[in-house]
Amino acid sequence: MKKLFPTHHVMGYVFSLILSVVAVAVVFWDLSMAVGMTILVIAAVIQMSLQLFLFMHIGENGSKTALYTNIVYALFVGLVTVFGTLFTMIWGYQ
Repeated sequence: MKKLFPTHHVMGYVFSLILSVVAVAVVFWDLSMAVGMTILVIAAVIQMSLQLFLFMHIGENGSKTALYTNIVYALFVGLVTVFGTLFTMIWGYQ
C-alpha cells in the first residue's frame, strides 16, 4: 500500500533547511578560512546529494547510464548557473 504523506520529502526539506542554516551560521561565526570552507564544502556536498536522491529521484532508475547522464547534466546545470551568475555580476558592472 502506498503512503499518502511524503515523509521522505518532508524530512529532506527539513534537512535542507538545517544545512542552509549551517551555511548561514558559518558566515556569522568568526571562523578561520580553512575551517569555514571545510564546513561549507561538507554541507554543500550533503545538500547536493540530498537534492539529487530525494527530489530529483536519481537512484530510482536501474540503468547506470541514465544515472551518470543525470548526474553529469545536474552538475552542468549547476556550474552554468554559478559561473553564469558570477560572469554577469563581474562583467555586468564594468
